[in-house]
Amino acid sequence: MIFDFNKDYILEDERVILTPLEVKHFDNFLEFSENEPEIWDYSVLHSDAAGKENLKDYIDFALSCRKKGSEYGFAVFDKLKNKFAGSTRFYNIDLDEKSLEIGYTWYGKEFQGIGLNKHCKYLLLEFAFEKIEIERVGFSADSDNSKSIAAMKSIGCTIEGTLRSTMFKKNGKRRNSTILSILKNEWTETVKQNLKNKL
Repeated sequence: MIFDFNKDYILEDERVILTPLEVKHFDNFLEFSENEPEIWDYSVLHSDAAGKENLKDYIDFALSCRKKGSEYGFAVFDKLKNKFAGSTRFYNIDLDEKSLEIGYTWYGKEFQGIGLNKHCKYLLLEFAFEKIEIERVGFSADSDNSKSIAAMKSIGCTIEGTLRSTMFKKNGKRRNSTILSILKNEWTETVKQNLKNKL
């Protein structure tokens, strides 16, 4: 299947629905943005949605990147709680080289640590590797964000190393980025089944 940035892809299992991020999701996310700003403590430019203006910029930036053909954002809906839970995104999409990254991921506090993220990642990885035939899915995290790195490792990511002083954090300090990935053969041979067993 050829990936089409203009097409609305919906990814779904028994627990979550991932729908294309739209302007209308501003209202669904506003309570998190205003009441749980610490969700974005490790955020950098364009990934910080804490506060009304930042949330608007976050969505606008995601939509502009989709138009340019470099990113594709999703809104995450928890079917059990019947509520929007957060957002995630394909980015640095390179269809020629068959690679992309998954990131800009956040969830409201009540949706953290309850298995929701694994369902989302399973759907995203399955789509990337099996539908659009990506060869490498990359991930990146602030090296100080041990919770995020642990979550990535738990879905089957391999740590590749650390890039030093890659970008500015919200606090003005420089961030070291831990780089992780999953390769297509790893997905097929072990990661898919291991992740499925955790759902």
